[in-house]
Amino acid sequence: MNNTYMKAYLGFLLVWLLSVNGFGQPSAPVPTAPVQATTSGRPTHSFSLGDSSFLLDGKPFLMISGEIHYARVPREAWRQRMRMARAMGLNTIGTYVFWNLQEPEKGKFDFSGNNDIAEFVRTAAEEGLWVVLRPSPYVCAEWEFGGYPYWLQNEKGLVVRSTNATYLQDYKEYIDEVGKRLAPLQVNHGGNILMVQVENEYGSYSNDSNYLAINKKIFREAGFDGLLYTCDPIKDVAKGHLPGLLPAVNGLVDPTRIRSTVNRYNNGKGPYFVAEWYPAWFDWWGEPHHTVPADKYTGQLETLLTGGVSVNMYMFHGGTTRGFMNGANFYDTAYFQPEISSYDYDAPLDEAGNPTAKYMAFRKVIAAHLPAGDHLPDIPPARPAISIPAIIFDRQSAVFDLLPQPVVNEQPLTFEQLHQAYGYVDYRTTLEGKGKGLLFIGGLRDYAIVFVNGKQIGVADRRLKQDSVLLNLPGGKARLDILVENLGRVNFGPSLLKNTKGITGKVEYAGKELKGWRMYSLPFSEAPVIKAGAATAAAPVLRSASFTLDRVGDTWLDMSQWGKGVVWVNGHNLGRYWRVGPQQTLYIPAEWLKQGKNDIVVFEMLATGQHTLQAIDHPILNELQ
Repeated sequence: MNNTYMKAYLGFLLVWLLSVNGFGQPSAPVPTAPVQATTSGRPTHSFSLGDSSFLLDGKPFLMISGEIHYARVPREAWRQRMRMARAMGLNTIGTYVFWNLQEPEKGKFDFSGNNDIAEFVRTAAEEGLWVVLRPSPYVCAEWEFGGYPYWLQNEKGLVVRSTNATYLQDYKEYIDEVGKRLAPLQVNHGGNILMVQVENEYGSYSNDSNYLAINKKIFREAGFDGLLYTCDPIKDVAKGHLPGLLPAVNGLVDPTRIRSTVNRYNNGKGPYFVAEWYPAWFDWWGEPHHTVPADKYTGQLETLLTGGVSVNMYMFHGGTTRGFMNGANFYDTAYFQPEISSYDYDAPLDEAGNPTAKYMAFRKVIAAHLPAGDHLPDIPPARPAISIPAIIFDRQSAVFDLLPQPVVNEQPLTFEQLHQAYGYVDYRTTLEGKGKGLLFIGGLRDYAIVFVNGKQIGVADRRLKQDSVLLNLPGGKARLDILVENLGRVNFGPSLLKNTKGITGKVEYAGKELKGWRMYSLPFSEAPVIKAGAATAAAPVLRSASFTLDRVGDTWLDMSQWGKGVVWVNGHNLGRYWRVGPQQTLYIPAEWLKQGKNDIVVFEMLATGQHTLQAIDHPILNELQ
């Protein structure tokens, strides 16, 4: 047994002491060492469904789990977050697997760096934590396109979450790649993955049992031969469960209703698992930050544990949705809600990985369920935070000076037609005339700034149902630019099938369709290189600077005096900022800063005259402008 597996095994023993014999009722003796072993030398365990509880190596096991997404936490900080989980009393963590990260382009897989989900699972083992894995292609999760890669929309006839042959083929190829890396880490193969989720709240979307059965088959063929389960809100369990798999119930806290619901669809038996228990909620641009006092949830947690119901809290630690990976909600064509970059979630562990009052309250509840004489680990020390004095940007370039070669077409092309996943596209054509007229942008997705001859004229915002801007042409030929931002593809509901980005319809001026477009892609998949020089004051600007630190710590860029854009620090995309709020700061984890020289790049769309920026030692997540 090598050192990694020895540490994992010792971690498992520690978990057994605290969780198998400790949380809730009934308790059971610590299991003896397993008698089986894989060819790799790792001990195997059994994890199965008892009539009323999970059975780990044949002994009752009450799962106290919390969701942490590997993609929302810097890889360098995974271990610290897991130690915080153990100290609160968790014995398990749950995580989605994000298809659009693992296969960003068709057939091109990336399991490196922060996308190394297998290493995340192994790190959990070393920290004495079991894992509930949620690798279904659709995740929701306030994540771009619900986890689907953008390129699926270029597959002719493809329909997500269906028995469509094209979709199932792409799905199978993806799950097979995930299975190569994660199936060997299942508990029955000597790993720490206890259960694997099939699909995700499918009953809230549709009711095709054939589709669910194909999901199960795909998972089995990918090597997931352990315990599978489904999860749905109580009203949708009838449509979303699959006979033979445990039906978990989301959002419910009444043990009696949980038991009756699971019994109804599981041959009168348990165990009983709330796969998503929500101690808080997420945020979107332009609405207040959601917070709920801890005392509204401690009673729920106590009730669940006392009732012998296993639980996965969503979220235990939210982290940050960095880059362009935030999703959006869209309801009945009424309103479009792109989510913010912070995924603080008002969770027990805050965005930076520090315990909150909710963490302390939940820890107290869990500690009360330990056997006499047992104790939770000490809480690791808080992460140090720093401030950074004013950074003065000394290099800048107008975005129009950095445009690549264009794609030319009579009508505007969508992001997908341009084979561009995220970021921005500048749509350019020529107008001729003098006087006022209305510019209509058909099917705008999602946010646009309109320019005439390089001068900003107005904005259009899908959130506000704005799709028109009044122009006043100077006479003669004029250059029209429409800089369009993808604010995040819809992650929930029927609009999953209507998720193309950019200008998706006709553009008209004074009632006449405009043609002859040149489209410039600005995906900003990496930090742009700034050419020093003067930037046009009216145009969106890229600014860069360097700053020096004598010590590192967590910090938050105060963007409240800026307008709208995105920031990179030392090459890491920190996410979006937007003065509408409620988020006014961008979190920089200490792991991404360096003693000595650090580099920062800002893409600013609106407040183009801003050229100084400072960082503070706390977040601002509830300030609307």
